[in-house]
Amino acid sequence: MTALIFIARHGKVALICGLLAGLLLPDIAQVLRWRIPELVALLLLLTAFRIGLVETLSNLAELRRTVLAVLILQLALPVGVLLIVVLLGLPVTPLALALVLVMAAPSVTGSANFAILLNGDPAPALRLLILGTALLPLTCIPVFALLPGFGDISDVMIAALRLLVVILAAAALGFALRHWYAPDLSERGRKATDGLTMIVLAVVVIGLMSAVRPAFENDPVELAFWVVVAFALNFGLQAVAYLTLRRRGSPAATPLAIVAGNRNFALFFVALSPQATDPLLIFLGCYQFPMYLTPTLLRRLYDSR
Repeated sequence: MTALIFIARHGKVALICGLLAGLLLPDIAQVLRWRIPELVALLLLLTAFRIGLVETLSNLAELRRTVLAVLILQLALPVGVLLIVVLLGLPVTPLALALVLVMAAPSVTGSANFAILLNGDPAPALRLLILGTALLPLTCIPVFALLPGFGDISDVMIAALRLLVVILAAAALGFALRHWYAPDLSERGRKATDGLTMIVLAVVVIGLMSAVRPAFENDPVELAFWVVVAFALNFGLQAVAYLTLRRRGSPAATPLAIVAGNRNFALFFVALSPQATDPLLIFLGCYQFPMYLTPTLLRRLYDSR
């Protein structure tokens, strides 16, 4: 437990080590790429165990606000961007597609863990993850209606439902383990769980970085472009969301802002053609940089409250 608590205390360093390992160990990244679903399920289990069912559902009045947040983040934002593109008669370029897909996607599974690292409440982030994924089959319909020729929407629904089943099963098991074995989890136990979670997060990002090293070797200029886009989009969404929510006095400004910028847009790859997704594979890898550097580079923003 002492070692895990030490890792939890230096969680930001663990995340950076995962990014570096993804860049420097491409063979391991390719192997871990095929174990990402299992690692994500383990991450969700640990997060649910750490938070607990009681804390997650402690305020049912938050349910309405969570649903409203999902509709704004996953429906209003991407549809607004697409309407601007359509009204201006602009083509749906890979850049425009990347912007829309990120905004239309639900939270990444690690958002609650990022909230913990930034001294925020992880429960709202977990609620957003579950409800955002559950509502994705509905919120993505208008988005794909404005993206003609980009795939079958039923594929997205199937992928979202599959992810929802994994999320619910992993969360249920985590809640059950917490209820059975640690109903009164001590602060030391929480820190140890955070340390184990940091290890899993670091391993997950190694697999997600599998496309970055080849891109660096083949076309570093294109890679640099997508890195800039990833940071601007991720950090921009977080900053706007946090400053807006803080001005409104929201107690959940930190977890909501983290979710605003960190989205699981890879879900949509099952419905899009290879011609549309090939350029975005590099962006998917680049997107891990701002995601995993959020606790380090945006700490000053979130500490400004």
